Amino acid sequence: MILISACLAGLNVRYNGTNCIDDRVQKLVLEKKAITVCPELMGGFSTPREPAEIVGGNGDDVLDGKATVIERSGRETQVVLKENSPSCGSAAIYNGEFNGTKIVGEGVTTALLRRNNIVVLSEEDI
Repeated sequence: MILISACLAGLNVRYNGTNCIDDRVQKLVLEKKAITVCPELMGGFSTPREPAEIVGGNGDDVLDGKATVIERSGRETQVVLKENSPSCGSAAIYNGEFNGTKIVGEGVTTALLRRNNIVVLSEEDI
């Protein structure tokens, strides 16, 4: 399976609500040889959205906490995830004993995002 940028497959997910369709790529998706993904949408951005760029380095620097992705207005990315989830929990997770007991902690996705200086909120925080 091939992972394809959604905009290349014709999905209107770019910051300005457009795409950059590539017929060869779209054909792979239609033939079920590829699936689409938009990391920016998965990272919490909406469509349309302000243009965003990496400030202070490159992708590796963002992952290392040395740079950040900032929108043109200066706003940093924020993400709202489901509380208590083993992936998304931002303040509480279940204790791992499958008995409904919650403990203070964060899920895996939240931990990764926070490690990279992305603000994560619970649905309870909005």
